[in-house]
Amino acid sequence: MRQEAARKLKDSFSSYHPTVNMLYFVLVIGFSMFFMHPVCLCISFLCAFSYAVYLGGKKTLKSGLSFMLPMLIVTALINPVFNHAGGTILLYLHDGNPLTLESILYGIAAAGMLICVINWFSCYNAVMTSDKFVYLFGRIIPALSLILSMALRFVPRFKEQIKVISNAQRCIGRDVSNGSIWMRAYNGIRILSIMVTWALENAIETADSMKSRGYGLPGRTAFSIYRFDKRDLCALLYILLCGGYIIIGSMLDGLRFRYFPTIKGVGAEPFAISLFIVYFALCFMPIILNVKEDRKWKSIQSKI
Repeated sequence: MRQEAARKLKDSFSSYHPTVNMLYFVLVIGFSMFFMHPVCLCISFLCAFSYAVYLGGKKTLKSGLSFMLPMLIVTALINPVFNHAGGTILLYLHDGNPLTLESILYGIAAAGMLICVINWFSCYNAVMTSDKFVYLFGRIIPALSLILSMALRFVPRFKEQIKVISNAQRCIGRDVSNGSIWMRAYNGIRILSIMVTWALENAIETADSMKSRGYGLPGRTAFSIYRFDKRDLCALLYILLCGGYIIIGSMLDGLRFRYFPTIKGVGAEPFAISLFIVYFALCFMPIILNVKEDRKWKSIQSKI
């Protein structure tokens, strides 16, 4: 817990206004989902994975590699089995369907896109806490924002609580590691039943608590620690300029790329290169801010 708190304090981008954080993740996640150009996928993966490792440390590096490499290989192998489109035929399968180069590369690109989105969402969960989400949408959609906030934090709380319940059951000999197979299954069902009961009770208590505090009523005010300053304004303008340039460039086919029927896309053209540079500058923004703050902090420490 102390290490996680230290990382959150170390991350400079997390200290920016929630509007800046939300706009950034909306753009990078949206671009990662729609831009299938190999260069864009490489940029998105590099930046998302680097930021995820910065936030999570070595544990994220190990778990990320053990998860991403198998997904990349499996998707690249499975997609050609069901997708036989493409003009470059490498060989014919035993059922007579062709194995094409385009289907293999599209499978790799699809797996890369999925990995990028998952990494960006892991960064989003670390930066966009529930209080930030409620701050942004509490007045516009109070009921929905509360539900979404509870849903986003449900998984980590569920994991923590199930460890507590499992440890308590282990102390009285009712853990999933004790007894025969049927007894282990029975103990697992018992733990799951306790977990579901806790989740339902917690949801009811949260709803009653928010209702008693007048959440969602018209005219209700809320305390907030977030203030929009010049630093946030500069970051917001930077994100808007980069995002606007990329959107306009994509509308002008500056990032076009296709996999079927043959591989064809924009090459090393000046306009495309400028889009790649701006896209990298946008995605790498949190790392740039963190490196800048780390250097500033080290400079201050050296003067003490």
